[in-house]
Parts: sequence; structure tokens; C-alpha cells
Amino acid sequence: MTRVLLLATTTGYQTRAFGEAAGRLGVELVYATDRCHVLDDPWRDQAIPVRFYDEAASAAAIVDAARVRPIDGVLVVGDRPTVIGAEVMRELGLPGHPPEAARVSRNKQLTRGRLRDAGLPVPWFISSPAGAGAAALARGISFPCVVKPLALSGSRGVIRADDEASFVAAWSRLQALLDAPDIRAERSDAHDRALIEGFIPGREYALEGVMHDGDLQVLALFDKPEPLDGPFFEETIYVTPSIAPAGEQAAIVEGIRRATAAIGLRHGPVHAECRVNDAGVFVLEVAARPIGGLCARALRFVYGGRVSVQYGNPSPVPLEELLLRHALGEPTAAWQREPDASGVMMIPIPRRGVLRRVSGVDDARAVPGIDDVQITAKADQRLVPLPEGASYLGFIFARGKTPAFVTRALQAAHARLHVHIDAELPIVGSR
Repeated sequence: MTRVLLLATTTGYQTRAFGEAAGRLGVELVYATDRCHVLDDPWRDQAIPVRFYDEAASAAAIVDAARVRPIDGVLVVGDRPTVIGAEVMRELGLPGHPPEAARVSRNKQLTRGRLRDAGLPVPWFISSPAGAGAAALARGISFPCVVKPLALSGSRGVIRADDEASFVAAWSRLQALLDAPDIRAERSDAHDRALIEGFIPGREYALEGVMHDGDLQVLALFDKPEPLDGPFFEETIYVTPSIAPAGEQAAIVEGIRRATAAIGLRHGPVHAECRVNDAGVFVLEVAARPIGGLCARALRFVYGGRVSVQYGNPSPVPLEELLLRHALGEPTAAWQREPDASGVMMIPIPRRGVLRRVSGVDDARAVPGIDDVQITAKADQRLVPLPEGASYLGFIFARGKTPAFVTRALQAAHARLHVHIDAELPIVGSR
């Protein structure tokens, strides 16, 4: 039986979607997840236990397991296991991103350096030990600027500062975040440093694609219609197709194509973010993995630009199925995003506290154009908004004839939700 290795966290949103897609294709998924190796298969999924912080040992464990259950393709979900996946593909002789390119793409400082050296537009940037004094740093930089961790995703820890006072406050928050137990548990040297760079004004976009032997195939270009100017950069709405002028879209694709070459990415999924202004296209990152969370549900594909019963696809297929096909060496150039516009809203967490309930979900689902509303946060869960938080309240999905209709539907559905949050109780003995 054909097998694909899926490297993911044990709680990743996309794991079930990949499992369903594999079932439709008759493919066996072999999981490798970041879990305790002592317990005997606690999730009963026969996963290979790995530790993301020990990349060499994790890759070796997977390669050893592949001698018993041969692997025909590899997919990676999330940023942390991208290097492990690249090492496994290299050892097994499978096409994939080079390990060094995956390592660069996961580190914002290394990415900035590669893009600068390739002559691509980048803001001014410096890196600093995370423990450095904020006041001294503030005296040597210009404003507005942005502070950010080197290796966290989802805009976590990214804060804009407009003057010395706001920089000191932002740096203090970033230091506290990088010292948090969940971050230190990753055992990554990247968390010992932080990046400071000039703020880039402009419109922001995201590109979803796959690379085949160095060539970039664009699967979707997303607009981010809501402003992302700070002080925090919580992403909310993604809508595709883009309504940017054709020339601007072409410049975005070319800029990201050049960025993938500068980083050294070669084969597999890529997710890129960029900002565009009069000075050009500023590529913020190109990750060696697909779009995260449940956001992939906003993308569906048809063969030859239309639903093809003859090809065996009576309905559009999700991104996960397309990625499985690509991982197994199937050409994907003929697959195109379905004709209608689509979008997703990552529901922001409005404030810190303990979630009690979310009301109005059925009313939100009743908005014309809304496909679904998924509240992924659980009752009694402690909610932490950005920049410290690492998750969303949930997701809203919409489809329609135009991007403007989809955007309005997402905003209208969000307006019908009511989030009930209680304040956290103080810890006994604290001051």
C-alpha cells in the first residue's frame, strides 16, 4: 500500500483532514508526532514518537521505521518539524526542500539575510540577545519599528513600537513571552534572540503554493482586507482571489518566486506572506509547509479548472488531498482553485480570561454565504490574546461570487457572535 508520512503535533487541526483525504485516495498515513516515547501508543494511531527539539534523533527514528514500513512521500504540518521532514526526505531519496533551506525559512533573521543578499527589498533589521536592555537598544534604532521573535508563527510576539517608550514596553513583553514555560520547552536556540526591524507600511497578502523541482505553482493569492498596522498584528480575514491589480499580483508572485530561490526551497508546499507599497514587494516569510490550522478549508480545487467526473472527482477536493497527490509525485499543474471566491476569518480572542461560552453561532451560520462556523476554543479554557497568545477562538468560512461578498459575509457573521469570558481568578498568595 502507498504510504505518506505526516509530521505533525498531536493536537494539530489539520491531522484529521489529512486522514480523511488519505482515506479517499486509498493512501496509508504514517504519523510522526511530538510525544512521549515511553508510553505505549497512547493515541492508538501507531505514530512514530519523535521530539521536535532533537532533529537528528527524530529523523533517524523515522528513517529506521521506514525500513519496516516503506514511505513513498512526506508532508509536514507546522513550522517546527520542517527541518526533520527535510532530513527524512533527503535520507530516503524523496524529493523535498533541502534541510538547510527549511532551517533558513523557519528563522526570521536568516530569511532576512538571504533576501537582502539576493537583492530583494527588506527593511533595516538587527538581531539582539533577548536579554539585552531595552533602553540601550532604543537609543540606536529608528521608529516606527517592529520587534519579533525569530521562530514563532502566527504573529505571536510581534509588536510595533513608535518611540522609545513604546519600544521599552514592547521589548519587555517579548522578553516575558520568550521566557514563558511553553516557549522554553521547545529548547530552541532561536528563542535566545529577537529581531528588530523597520515597520513596513502597505497592503498585506498571503500566497499558498507548491514547488516542483524549483518551480513555484501558485494555488491561491489571499488578500488581507483588514488593516495590519499594529501595535499587534493579529490576522483575521483571508479572501481569495485577490482583487489587487493584475500588475501588482504578478509582482507579488515574482517576488515570492525570487524569495524561494534565495532561501533555497525546491520541492513541496510553501506558504508566503508579503507587504506591498510604492517601494515594491517586501516578502516577510516563505514557510516550507502549507497554510496552518483550519484555514486550509477555505481552499478547494478542481481538475482542469472545472469539476471533472471523468477524472473521478465529482466535487472539488480540499487542499490536503492536493498536497497528498503532490507528495506522491502526481503532477498538480492542472489542478486549479474552484471558480468562486472563498475566505476564512480567524476569530480573534477579544480579551484575556476564562471562556464560558460563545453564543450566536447558529445566527452566524445563517448569514448568506457562510459555509460554517467552528469554535475551536473549549468552555473553561484560559484565553490569551495576541501578542502572547498562540491560538484563535475559532474559524468562520464563506464562499460567494465575489471577494467583496465573502468579506462582508465573514464580517457579518462575526458580528453575530457573542463571546462570554470571565476574568481569571487571582492566584492565592500572589500580590
